[in-house]
Amino acid sequence: GTLHIDDKAITGAVEALNKLRQANVLIKFVTNTTKESRNCLYNRLINLGFELKPDEIHSSLGAAQLLIKQRNLKPMFLLAPEALEDFTGLECKDDKPDTVIIGLAPSEFHYEKLNKAFRCLINGSHLIGIHAGKYYKTKDSLALGPGCFVKGLEYSAQCKAELVGKPNPCFFKSAIGDILPEDAIMIGDDVQDDIEGAMKIGMKGYLVQTGKYRNGDENRISPVPTAVFASFVEAVNQIL
Repeated sequence: GTLHIDDKAITGAVEALNKLRQANVLIKFVTNTTKESRNCLYNRLINLGFELKPDEIHSSLGAAQLLIKQRNLKPMFLLAPEALEDFTGLECKDDKPDTVIIGLAPSEFHYEKLNKAFRCLINGSHLIGIHAGKYYKTKDSLALGPGCFVKGLEYSAQCKAELVGKPNPCFFKSAIGDILPEDAIMIGDDVQDDIEGAMKIGMKGYLVQTGKYRNGDENRISPVPTAVFASFVEAVNQIL
């Protein structure tokens, strides 16, 4: 929604990113995308003409992968098949998972699979939401994000999900590393997960009116975004 929508780049975004690189600023692609692996996303962006390296992608899938390894979890995954590449060898090897991990997974959000997750939760498994986005932008319109399914499992299993991606402060802090928050800018189309989340740790938040942006979004948070731009192109021009 900020750089591309499905397989179409935002007009002028490729050229704007090139200008940003020429200014020698540090760049991270901070994403909640869970419908495809980091490698799939990297190849998609490269094919659209964007210049980047795989290790510049800081994804919520990567944060979830690290969490699984650190805690030695045995997860059941509610993830799209295209995302499971990032979790090879980490799935529960028996029928007793201790964690349910949920992301955007349209093909998996059916009664049988959701009910299996529900039964794991009421038997003591921990619920981890890679993120709880309300919706995302497709080439046709807006589509349901994983948030309503996370909330549904919370409601039925009477539990509380742990969220690892945006707007988790730890996720933003891990993305910028040693850079001071006040020296960093988040450019995004999601006023809550991108902009409000970043501003809460002291970053600047540049909201773009592409992707999932809806009219009036800039007034849905307090304080309001640092700035609002028509697209990534104008945001980059402001930075330069």
